[in-house]
Amino acid sequence: MLESFFQPKSVAIIGASTEPGKLGYTVLANIIESGFKGEIYPINPKATEIYGHKAYASVLDTPTVPDLGVMVVPYKVVPGALRECGERGVPAVVIITAGFRESGKEGVEREREVVEIAKQYNIRIIGPNVLGIIDTYTPINATFAAGTPPQGKIAFMSQSGALQTAILDWSLAQQDLGFSKFVSLGNKADVSENDLMEAWADDPNSRVILSYIEGVPNGQEFIRIARKVSRKKPILVLKSGVTEAGSRAVSSHTGSLAGSEQAYDAAFFQAGVLRMNSLQELFDNARAFAQQPLLEGDRIAIITNAGGPGILATDTLERRGLQLARLEVETIHQLEEFLPDAASAANPVDVLGDARSDRYAKAIEIVAKDPNVDGLICIVTPQATTEIQETANAIGKLAQSFDKPILGVFMGEARIKPGVDILASYDVPNYKFPEQAGAAFAAMRDYRRLRDRPDPEYVTYDVDKAAVAEVFKQVRAEGRVSVGEAESRRVAEAYGLRLPANKLAATADEAVEAANEIGYPVVLKIASPDILHKTDVGGVRVGLRNAQDVRDAFDLIVYRAQRYVPDARIWGCLVQEMVSMDGVEVLVGMNRDPQFGPLVTFGLGGVLVEVLKDVTFRVAPFGKQDAYEMLEEIRAAALLRGVRGRPPVDKDALAEVLLRVNQLVTDFPEIVEMDINPLMVYEAGRGAITLDMRLVLKG
Repeated sequence: MLESFFQPKSVAIIGASTEPGKLGYTVLANIIESGFKGEIYPINPKATEIYGHKAYASVLDTPTVPDLGVMVVPYKVVPGALRECGERGVPAVVIITAGFRESGKEGVEREREVVEIAKQYNIRIIGPNVLGIIDTYTPINATFAAGTPPQGKIAFMSQSGALQTAILDWSLAQQDLGFSKFVSLGNKADVSENDLMEAWADDPNSRVILSYIEGVPNGQEFIRIARKVSRKKPILVLKSGVTEAGSRAVSSHTGSLAGSEQAYDAAFFQAGVLRMNSLQELFDNARAFAQQPLLEGDRIAIITNAGGPGILATDTLERRGLQLARLEVETIHQLEEFLPDAASAANPVDVLGDARSDRYAKAIEIVAKDPNVDGLICIVTPQATTEIQETANAIGKLAQSFDKPILGVFMGEARIKPGVDILASYDVPNYKFPEQAGAAFAAMRDYRRLRDRPDPEYVTYDVDKAAVAEVFKQVRAEGRVSVGEAESRRVAEAYGLRLPANKLAATADEAVEAANEIGYPVVLKIASPDILHKTDVGGVRVGLRNAQDVRDAFDLIVYRAQRYVPDARIWGCLVQEMVSMDGVEVLVGMNRDPQFGPLVTFGLGGVLVEVLKDVTFRVAPFGKQDAYEMLEEIRAAALLRGVRGRPPVDKDALAEVLLRVNQLVTDFPEIVEMDINPLMVYEAGRGAITLDMRLVLKG
């Protein structure tokens, strides 16, 4: 538990300074001026008193054991100071000091030493290299920032302290942006996003958790914790640094399709986390979650004194997948009784440009009571007769009396500002434009859907793990990482994947013998652990109907392989049963992400998969519902459902393949890439068959 960071009864500022302008002075001043009510112990061996508080030479000299230590000493002094905290029994320390992992090789060693000391004395650390921490309800501001943010219901953590200083300054100018907690994570030597999410899950002062992150060191743990916490309150994350620059080269289709961006999208979805695309979106949506009841349905009503903004709001709702509420007949009749003839009593409700506050109030009250309405957007433009402040008061009072979210869109700047401030006093978030309000409602809808998803139903099949382990042992014994097709077949068979009949032939004569045994027509494929994309070198021939076809194809395939990849090891050709091609070709694959582990891919297959890029992703292990959801998430989902007279495909068989692959890549972390492409799926009842499968092991 992290109570010592946020509700300390005493704080030691280790490195407190007597000189204004220095960090040690600023942190001490912020703690005092934030109204902290506990004991404050400045630690400075050269001072007797700082800022009206008795100073101590060491934390070992304080009259009581501090609950929290805040370090602003030079980095060379940090290990010794931390050891003294451990000897004194201080349970929590914020290390503001920089000069650790972020500064190079020597800094890495310094940080390792700090972590070892903390573990030795069971000290929890936030930092090093942080802005500090704030809790507005304790209250305590243990940062070197200029000011304390307004009190609110948003708990915010960030890896970037500099970003937080800008946001803090911004919040001081906003009437409706308040925080409960404000934490700089820095190097995350100990306390991470995972720890804070768990700590804030039951915090009554925090209704929404925000996070700006640059990386997640333990992705599987993040998914587990975030999924648990997001059941209780929304988690909004802005993730930076997801470009592919510097990523390792990949050889599989899946590897080229999957990247950091896709891994984070899949992980956040499975964790119930809402991913934001910008700082503005992050805080726009956070205000709605922090200040209004959750949206319990998708039906939105719009009340406006201007037609254009009402249409813009309508367009936004439709684009975002929300519904324009269909008002009940009785609601429309009540509106028509008092609205002018030129007004619109249908949704959007246009109260006209001359509407005063009483007309707005009555319209909102009637519409909010309609059982078909789940949320309201109230648009106000500053026209000549508009009573801006009175209308804001009316909206604010009504928002407090209904258990439905109401968002304001007071459009304008100079004239509208007093109304915006009044809305803020009632905890009604205001947005400059209708699109922002629509996006906030969409975020609320998305959170509700993620929150209500059932826990994963994990499926485990009876498989032969020992056979797969033996295949991989043999591959490694030969100094390879690429698993040949014949070996991949043994892996597929061990995990219950259906395969066409198949035999390896080292010569043309053996190929003919195999084809006679399997039965014509057959397919020939080059068998080489060094040739991953067979079609690229002309290494596949289909529809071979007799012995001569097989001989000719064998010689041609081997010739092409030797010509295009001279150094490749050629084992011969695989002779394969030619299965019916009247199904749909899909891809199932996996690429192992450094943060989250196995990222399983599903989409349309064939040679154009990298061009079409019609794929979706899940981080393994995932559940049965995820497998079926993946089938509906690709753009070509209609093709799987059946189009133009084609029957629906066997979705149960597809889902089973996904779940068996899910189990395989979870059981064997040494698999870094794999493709089943194509996987031919037939109509319901006919199943799916693996036509080609490749595996790459960790080097």
